[in-house]
Amino acid sequence: MERSMESRPRMLLDVVRETIRLKHYSYRTEVSYINWIKRYLDFHGRRHPREMGSTEIEAFLSYLAVDQQVAASTQNQALSALLFLYREVLRLELDLRVDAVRAKPSRYLPTVLTQSEARAVIGQLLGVYRLVVQLLYGSGLRQTECLQLRVPLLYE
Repeated sequence: MERSMESRPRMLLDVVRETIRLKHYSYRTEVSYINWIKRYLDFHGRRHPREMGSTEIEAFLSYLAVDQQVAASTQNQALSALLFLYREVLRLELDLRVDAVRAKPSRYLPTVLTQSEARAVIGQLLGVYRLVVQLLYGSGLRQTECLQLRVPLLYE
């Protein structure tokens, strides 16, 4: 007997996607969280997360820091994805004493333009490019947020 689409069990990653979308997280967050959850499951031999907990999260985060040598922000992103999985999707509380080896924080400071340097760059741009950069610089919007802005039609 063939199963219809409605009767098939929902896959874990489908439920994760649905939960992320219901909470109106960005598409990039969705992609990132799905990637981290897949890597976590692969690391533990595709065991279901309900069979695992803080000990397995610790092992995965330590692996990322020691073997993969990821940045601290990358390790934090992985932790956020796993906490989302357990808290929001599976509705399980974890023992939050995750004692994983922490990735080393970055020692590099970002390069930031002075106000006059930023004005000089903006002054070289024209049209829509100039408008977008002015919005980014003046408002603090992320690039994708700025590019998704739409102007409503006032006259028809």
